[in-house]
Amino acid sequence: MAVQLVDAGGSPGGAGTAAMGAARKLVIDTNVALDLLVFRDPASQPLRDLLAQPGVQWLATEGMHQELERVLAYEKIALRLAFYGLQAQAVLQSHRAHCQWVPTAARARVVCRDPDDQGFVDLAIAHQAALISKDRAVLALRRRLLPWGVQVLRP
Repeated sequence: MAVQLVDAGGSPGGAGTAAMGAARKLVIDTNVALDLLVFRDPASQPLRDLLAQPGVQWLATEGMHQELERVLAYEKIALRLAFYGLQAQAVLQSHRAHCQWVPTAARARVVCRDPDDQGFVDLAIAHQAALISKDRAVLALRRRLLPWGVQVLRP
C-alpha cells in the first residue's frame, strides 16, 4: 500500500507523496504527534504506516519531548486522555520508543512566525528531513524550506 500524505499546498499526491515514499527522516510536530499517539486520528493512518516501515526515522529532541509532556498536562488534553483511557506517562513512553533521539539543532536562517515551532524547523533543516505539520505558521514556510532540502507535508 502506498503512503499518501498531502503536500503543504493542499494537493493530495504529487510531490508530497513522492517525497514521503523516499523519506527516511521525519520531524513531526506536537499536534501531529498527539494525533498519532493519543487521538488515533484516521487521517494519520498513512503516517502511522510510514513510521512502521523499516529505516524510517521519527527524529526528535529532548525539548520536543518536554513540549509534548507540557501539552499532555493541559486540562483539555488531560480530559481527552481520560476519555481514551490513556495515561500521560504511557503516551510519553510511546513517544520515547518511537523516536530517534538527536541533539537540539542550531537555529536556522529560516524563521517561523510561531516560536514554539522553530525547533521543528531547525531540526528538519539540520537533518534535511520531511517536516510533518498541520500548523499554519509551519505550512506557510513550505516554499522557503525547499531549498534547504525540507519538504513540508500535512498528514
